[in-house]
Amino acid sequence: MKRVLLEPAYVLHRRPYRESSFLVELFSSEHGRFTVIAKGVRKARSYSQGLLQPFVPLLVSWSGKGELMMLNEVEPNGEGKRLQGECLFAGFYLNELLMYLLQKWDAHPGLYTVYENTLTALQTPSLEQRVLRLFEKRLLEELGYGLLLKADAALQQQIVPEQYYRFVPEQGFVVTDSQDTSQSGVVFLGKSLLAIAKEEWQDEESLRDAKRLIRLLLTPLLGSRLLHSRRLFVKE
Repeated sequence: MKRVLLEPAYVLHRRPYRESSFLVELFSSEHGRFTVIAKGVRKARSYSQGLLQPFVPLLVSWSGKGELMMLNEVEPNGEGKRLQGECLFAGFYLNELLMYLLQKWDAHPGLYTVYENTLTALQTPSLEQRVLRLFEKRLLEELGYGLLLKADAALQQQIVPEQYYRFVPEQGFVVTDSQDTSQSGVVFLGKSLLAIAKEEWQDEESLRDAKRLIRLLLTPLLGSRLLHSRRLFVKE
């Protein structure tokens, strides 16, 4: 029997389970993503139901065997993050990425810190695109798909700012004569690639190119899964 006490965690998602319980997807620093049964929390007088919400830092205790654990205790670990408008949709987007792309029980303490810092940065009246791009880039690095690492000086020296590069899956970036940097294209200006690598996104062009490149990397990883949070952006 596995038993963990008062582990810092966030709720990624919850859904009803049987008559009075929830199945809750949690993300913690030391244990990664996992699912617990929150038994009886849907009852009218349950204190825990109000805590088991996205963007609320928690301390959780659980026990059990196998993949599905039983939630034993939950308490707040600070004030909840107050997200609104597009920033709220962005928070749901982060949660969906973690749910779909992280393997269960695979710890990512560095990514947990990045996630928490990103939620803090999203507590603004309007969404800053660089905040999302940085989280996506760090997530891909954690998953082993970081093509443009900030510390990779050798790769940066190979990229010429005025040269155009085509992204080729399994190979990376190859020099091309094409200058078609359309929204759906796979061609990038070297200047944008350097900005992405150094995380210096000071202009709209580099931010757009970062979004385009990250979509190219995320699409095969997500497969046929639909991100509901993206539809919220469209409706907004």
